[in-house]
Amino acid sequence: MGKYFGTDGVRGVANTELTPELVFKLGRAGAYVLTKEKCHAPKIIVGMDTRISGDMLEAALTAGMCSVGAQVVCLGVIPTPAVAHLVREYNADAGVVISASHNPVKDNGIKFFNSSGFKLRDELEYEIEKVMDDAPDELPRPIGVEVGTKTVSENAVEDYVKFLSSTTDVKLEGLKIAIDCANGATYKAAPLTLNALGAEIYAIHREPDGTNINFNCGSTHMESLVEYVKEIKADVGIAFDGDGDRCLAVDENGEIVDGDQIMAVCANYLKEIGKLKNNTVVATVMSNLGLFIMGRDKGINIEKTNVGDRYVLERMLEGGECLGGEQSGHIIFLEHNTTGDGICTAIQLLSIMKKTGKKLSELKKIIEVLPQVLVNAEVDNKKKNDYLSNPVIKAEIDKLEKKFEGNGRVLIRPSGTEPIVRVMIEGRDKDVLLREAQSLAKLIEEELN
Repeated sequence: MGKYFGTDGVRGVANTELTPELVFKLGRAGAYVLTKEKCHAPKIIVGMDTRISGDMLEAALTAGMCSVGAQVVCLGVIPTPAVAHLVREYNADAGVVISASHNPVKDNGIKFFNSSGFKLRDELEYEIEKVMDDAPDELPRPIGVEVGTKTVSENAVEDYVKFLSSTTDVKLEGLKIAIDCANGATYKAAPLTLNALGAEIYAIHREPDGTNINFNCGSTHMESLVEYVKEIKADVGIAFDGDGDRCLAVDENGEIVDGDQIMAVCANYLKEIGKLKNNTVVATVMSNLGLFIMGRDKGINIEKTNVGDRYVLERMLEGGECLGGEQSGHIIFLEHNTTGDGICTAIQLLSIMKKTGKKLSELKKIIEVLPQVLVNAEVDNKKKNDYLSNPVIKAEIDKLEKKFEGNGRVLIRPSGTEPIVRVMIEGRDKDVLLREAQSLAKLIEEELN
């Protein structure tokens, strides 16, 4: 990771870590680096989620980009994957999203997409950081008619909905669907899309007020959707996260269906109809062992990468795969979009239910999910990687790995976006897993804080 960029853009607490001053500099440097080869005034689209700090940061970002001559088109509140798609549909030179995804409302972030709708390579991020820190600032400062301008798009959500509707060849009539919009960026697009496809939609957490994004709702807090599905007797429930790049599901019995299970269902269906490229799915080291067992049994190769959608996407592009993703529900259907797209994922899953006539509870039986426990150790951001060199922590990890060898696994990794170290243990006895994971997380906190 660089000085400003983490694993998913530039993030921090809005107005203290991610200040308007920093975002102004980021806008100037980002617009310049991404469009310096253009022979025309660069066009950059900007979208955001529903956080209260979004307007403040949009103003700073837009000012920075306009100061180097960019023509900025503000899309308003719209999912992250919409920007990845619309940057291509609108023939823009770059796209920017103001969002901290599934993080709490106090956080916010800035992430860039290039003109092809892909997140930036490390080299470009490092170049942007270098330009930001250059003293004096020698970037262009156009004057008069060459100063950049801001316009507002009134049709962005509608254009995104049209695209989403085109990702399936089946209507969803007869499906009663509960959706949880996380009071985030999908609150308009998700109901509009699923209604357009003929589904019977019942939505919760679709009244954002700037402060309630991800608060006890969405893909990180599934409890209310589980209860709602059972209460209204829905055929399926769909949960999105704050910026709309993730999707998890709930079957008709109120059982949560995670990203690994969704990938298993979609991979098996695509293989059956001859559309799973290379008979391969790209997953991560955090994916459940059950996914790999399913792949072995069904003749599907499961490639494994480091955690992070950028690594999943890199492997997909290298091998030419069409499906990959993470247990969190960040799933990439590369035939349709260049990044994880929660609404698109939901459409693919719902289309399989419709085409096969099977309930989600039946479809998900293709994968047996082994118990997996994840406990977070809260650690200062600067010390997140120190567990690797701490002899006490290392000895305990070695002990656990020997204990679960052959019957599970232990995986420790620092979060790329939050001040935590994740402790994941997988095995057969969930009570034992939880006890061991909590004990190790406590030890990490004691040793590193």
